[in-house]
Amino acid sequence: MDDLTPRSGGEPAAPRRIGRGVFLATVAGGLSSLWWGKAAWGHVSGAVSPVAQAIAPILPSGGWRIYQVAPTMPYFDPSTWRLKIGGMVEHPQELTYDELRALPQAHQVSDFHCVTGWSVNGVHWRGVRFKDLLAAAKPRPGAGALGFISAEQPYVDYLTLEQAMLPNVMLAWEMDGKPLLQEHGAPVRVVIPDMYGYKNVKWVAEINLAAQPEIGYWEAYGYDNDAWVGRSNGYGT
Repeated sequence: MDDLTPRSGGEPAAPRRIGRGVFLATVAGGLSSLWWGKAAWGHVSGAVSPVAQAIAPILPSGGWRIYQVAPTMPYFDPSTWRLKIGGMVEHPQELTYDELRALPQAHQVSDFHCVTGWSVNGVHWRGVRFKDLLAAAKPRPGAGALGFISAEQPYVDYLTLEQAMLPNVMLAWEMDGKPLLQEHGAPVRVVIPDMYGYKNVKWVAEINLAAQPEIGYWEAYGYDNDAWVGRSNGYGT
């Protein structure tokens, strides 16, 4: 998520269902860990495993709290970066950063909500709507979902095609008038304001169309596939 992704050096541990209360307590502990340090985490992590063992320190930044999966954030080189679009499409695509930004642009102001309870209001986003992004690729009949593969492995999540086509959903490359910073998912991230942050995948490297959504990173731990703000507590029942 912004965002919420636990820290891990490889594949996640075997999924274990955890309640939102435990997760919130873990995040609160993450804030405290800025003061406790690594040693203290070692004494408490067993009580809230697997999340506490994996969650990254929270770094407050302009009202945001940044979480990550990998030991380091993905590095973006505009000269070599490519966005791959594949799966159930007629014409697979590989777009450079400049080619992506040459597509029809959209701008919106929307609020961002994390499942842990914090929000950032009035965020200015600029990017491309998915109908324009997918136009050249031409989704095949039967395609009903988009899989977003992050450069921050092993993070992945899914939206239905219907969700991706909502009027306030985009693939964004700019936030508050500036190109995305590394911690916010540069070069591009998903923006879906009506869902909690863990569906707003950062560092998107590949988009694959599929017949239906699969299990995303946090969904493997029991969180909702459809993480609608106000209609879900993030935890699947």
